[in-house]
Amino acid sequence: MELSRRIRGVSPSATLTITSKAKAMKKQGIDVVSFGAGEPDFDTPQYIKVAAAEAIEKGKTKYTPSIGTVELREAICEKLSDFNGLEYRPEDIVVSNGAKHTLYNIFQAICDEGDEVIVASPYWVSYTEMVKLSGARPVIVPTLPDEGFKMKPEDLSAALSKKTKAVIINSPSNPTGCVYSRDELKAISDIALKGNIRVIADEIYERLIYDGQEHFSFAALGQEVKDITILVNGVSKTYSMTGWRIGYLASSDREMTKSIKNLQDHSSSNPSSISQEAAMAALTKEDGSVEKMKKEFEARRDYMVERIAKIGQFSCVKPGGAFYCFVDVSQVNKDSLEFAGKLLDDAKVAVIPGEGFGTPGYIRLSFATSMENIEKGFDRIEEWLKQ
Repeated sequence: MELSRRIRGVSPSATLTITSKAKAMKKQGIDVVSFGAGEPDFDTPQYIKVAAAEAIEKGKTKYTPSIGTVELREAICEKLSDFNGLEYRPEDIVVSNGAKHTLYNIFQAICDEGDEVIVASPYWVSYTEMVKLSGARPVIVPTLPDEGFKMKPEDLSAALSKKTKAVIINSPSNPTGCVYSRDELKAISDIALKGNIRVIADEIYERLIYDGQEHFSFAALGQEVKDITILVNGVSKTYSMTGWRIGYLASSDREMTKSIKNLQDHSSSNPSSISQEAAMAALTKEDGSVEKMKKEFEARRDYMVERIAKIGQFSCVKPGGAFYCFVDVSQVNKDSLEFAGKLLDDAKVAVIPGEGFGTPGYIRLSFATSMENIEKGFDRIEEWLKQ
């Protein structure tokens, strides 16, 4: 029997396809170096694991409100106030099963058939597919490496139509690591306000910013901007808690947050009660683990950028945040799907092809892996290119 048009229109994840193949090869005993990881390679900090164990012992294993416990939402409000300079109330927060689930819910809540959502490319692989699943159409705005892979306000303005519902701003970005400055965000906010559209600010990598830069939250540009912003975040990347599945949104649009509560009531219900307790500990009892992880990521990034520069056929824009280098390999092969497949088969190195990010001719390399693996991987790539 035929599946729905909606589900048939969803493309497979290029990220998961390559990583799954690499994992299968490793299970066969093949020595594969993987640059595919979209998660920190560090363990979840001990104090967070202790909080989870204590929650189990105390019997906190039952249903919670579908949008998360009041205590966790209060902790998120405190974090947003202290770190982002933003004031929200617990009823402005919806906790979901990871930031990906949060984004999916947002598109379901704000989009109708035929609506449009503006997405800058290179983009995270799931943005466009989640927009399609809502019945809307992703409108792609290409960005350029010599402009830091950042969307220009004039390009956003040109992409607007009567059907535009929102624009996604991801800073720091997956896959490019670009970080928007306050002035750059202000210019985008002016266009969004004039066009009467929402801004979905995906700030999941906000704590992983390098070179002394500071994160600036889109909603902090003023009350008018805050009113049109849906802030998306979570604990996955900052606290190495990807498997715990806790993400959240903050929005002053009560009608929208109530609609997402109704959606979760009838779909996923609450995120794991244990994970919520762990997330609350992560946000309120930091022990310095985040800064240590960030320092190690920055050292790995510097080394990886240096190795990329030594390969004459490769180039990349030095990422200001996250834990990825987005590398132009078009001088070797403009078909990065083919490039990634051959590299995995021949050199036993896994990379993510740029096609999934809307940018053929590029590959994404994650430095969320050990320095030893990075060195070994680049040695293999250089040898493979010589051959």
